[in-house]
Parts: sequence; structure tokens; C-alpha cells
Amino acid sequence: MDSIIPIVTETFRKVSAQQSQIAFPGNLPLLSVYLHVPWCVRKCPYCDFNSHEAPSQIPEQDYIEAIQAELLQYLPLIWGRRIYSVFIGGGTPSLLSAQAMDKLLSLLRNLLNLPAHTEITMEANPGTAEAQRFADYAQSGVNRLSIGVQSFNDQSLQALGRIHSAHQAKQAIEWAQKSFSRINLDLMYGVPHQGLDEWRQDLSTAISFGTEHLSLYNLTLEPNTVFAKYPPRDLADEDVTDDMLALTEQMTGANGFEHYEISAYARKDAECKHNLNYWQFGDYLGLGPGAHGKISFPNKIVRTANVRSPSSWLQKTTLGDGTQRATWHELSPSEIPFEFMLNVLRLKQGVGASLFVERTGLSPLVLRPGIKQAVQKGLMLDDATRFACTDLGWRFLNEVQMLFLETH
Repeated sequence: MDSIIPIVTETFRKVSAQQSQIAFPGNLPLLSVYLHVPWCVRKCPYCDFNSHEAPSQIPEQDYIEAIQAELLQYLPLIWGRRIYSVFIGGGTPSLLSAQAMDKLLSLLRNLLNLPAHTEITMEANPGTAEAQRFADYAQSGVNRLSIGVQSFNDQSLQALGRIHSAHQAKQAIEWAQKSFSRINLDLMYGVPHQGLDEWRQDLSTAISFGTEHLSLYNLTLEPNTVFAKYPPRDLADEDVTDDMLALTEQMTGANGFEHYEISAYARKDAECKHNLNYWQFGDYLGLGPGAHGKISFPNKIVRTANVRSPSSWLQKTTLGDGTQRATWHELSPSEIPFEFMLNVLRLKQGVGASLFVERTGLSPLVLRPGIKQAVQKGLMLDDATRFACTDLGWRFLNEVQMLFLETH
């Protein structure tokens, strides 16, 4: 960390040298930062995220230095752009010590244009929760906590391979509420052995804590997971999960939550700013093993992807070696419409049609074939000023999104 000042000086030199080649107009999208912490106590059988069982000693200092090296490579490309939000995900970020989290956030503040009161979210799991650690995270600058509860039923937690109990989940929320005013709870429905009554009780318990945000997911058997290879018994069928979703809509609505994104429910003005930036086709730096990013330039949009293995990523991010730390893919004009609609249609209200031009520089006419098919099928609104799904289209979102892939 002592080497930051000379490195930043060198970055200024590189920026000056590149100013004739790169210019950032004022209409570039908002820019967020995603930081991936890849370690977990144990990988859950349903999880398809880039998570790995933690070693006996997490290499925190090596990780921080690698994040610094990775971030420094991006600085000439995003210099001067204000950071809109930060999200620290995983894996299980709450495995990091409070001291490591403080160093990470200090690093971001030193190198980036990070305004005060920027939304900084960190994911935490009840099995790694400690009251003092939560307080220390808040002191470091984390101001929004997302807790991976998944269920308040011990049988459901066991079926999902979680390491915590229902009691620990409740305790973690109570601890978090002493240090954070902004809290999200993750829950899952359609899990093995779960019926409508069990889901009602889970949802009722979550709502009773009075948090501002809920992320509610239907369990799906994702490829390359243990559950995909060995499907669990007694999964709820589609009729039951449909009833669970209907119950979710009723209970969340009655308690002041708006269903604003396909899996997200928020009280008034409590939407997750970071995720909204994703769904509005904003930009974000992806830092850490397996992290993905999106960066817009005056004449192109680039997707970035890091190597997934933590050990390989650490080896590639030796300070000062000049190694490219991510693969870069420039989106072609034929790919951009699908990428755009893949994101914005996740929002209940969709987005204004002008956002497509603003974010891509392309004519909205390229979307016409897909929109025409979707409107004819009753899946999208027939509205020239807004791109949004009907209630039916939102229920079958994947089918709507694929229409924009098929037309190019």
C-alpha cells in the first residue's frame, strides 16, 4: 500500500500520453465497481457463482495487492469518471477480516473518484457473522449489507447445503441492524421439501425484521452445479412455485414493497443502486477472480472477464509485470441489441426508448423485429416511448430476451 503514490504518478503520465487517443464525453453511462471475493467456507450445491472453498488462511494481503494491480490497469481508461456504486460480492466477503475490508475501501478511495455517501454494498453469510465485525465493516465505509439467509427453516437450510441455522440467520440480521440502516435479505423458494406454508412462514419472518429490500429467488438447477448433476428429491413442481410467487406478490405488496426487478423487492426509494446500474446498461469495473465488467468508450463497448481460479488470478496480477489481467471482447453492433434488452427488460417498468440511443449509439430501428414479435405475442407493451414487458412477458422473460438474439 505504501507504493500507491508513485504508481498513481505513473498513471497520470500514461493518461496524459493517451489523451489524444481517448476522450470521455459527458454522456457516458454511470460507472460502478464490482469486487469479487471468491472464497466460501463450503460451496453450496445449487451455486453457480465463482466460489471456492477457502484455504485455512485466506491470502488477504496478496488479494488486496492484486486488486490494486488490476485497478491500476483500468485507471487510464476511466480517469475522471465518478464512481456511482460499489458492490463487494462472492463467495463470502464476510470471510475477510475487518482490517482487510478497511484496506480495500481505502484503496478505492485513494485511486478512484469515490464521492462520500456512495452506495457500498457487501454480501455476508450468517455462518460467518459477528456483531463486532459488522460494526467494523460499517466503520470502514460499507453502508449496505446483503445477507444470504435463503431460509429460516432448518430443514430447508440443510437441503440447500447451508452452513448456518435458522437461529444464526435471525441473530445475524439483529446484529446487522445495529450497524446498518440499509439491509437486503436473500431468500429462496421452491427448495426441496418446501410447501406453500413453509414459504409463507419464511417470507413472514423476513418481512418482520423491517428491512428495506428483499431478493427472492426461485431455486433453479443451474448447469455445472452439484444439484444439476444430482437433482434433489421433492422439488416443488411448477404449479406450487407459481403459487409461491403469487403469495410473494401479495405479501410483499401488502407490506410496502414494490416488485421493481425480476427478483428484487424494495420499499420506497430503497432500490439497490448498483443493480439498477446493471439493468440500465451502465458501466462497471469487474475486479477479482472471475469478475466480469463492461466499459463504454466513445466508439465501442467492451466486455471484460477475469480468469476464474483464485490462484491463477493471483499469479497473473503480480504488480508491475504489465500482464493483461482480463480478456476483452468488443461488442459488435449485432450483439449490442441483445445485450441491452437482456438487462433492461428485467426492470418492471422497463426503460425509456431514448436510453437505447444514449447507451449504444445505435438506431432503435434495429430493435423493431424483436419488439414486433414480442408485441404480437402479448409479451411486450406496444409503446414507442418505452421498452417494457407485459405481466405475461415478465413471467416468461427468457423467451422475450431470446427474440432479440434470434433477430440478428
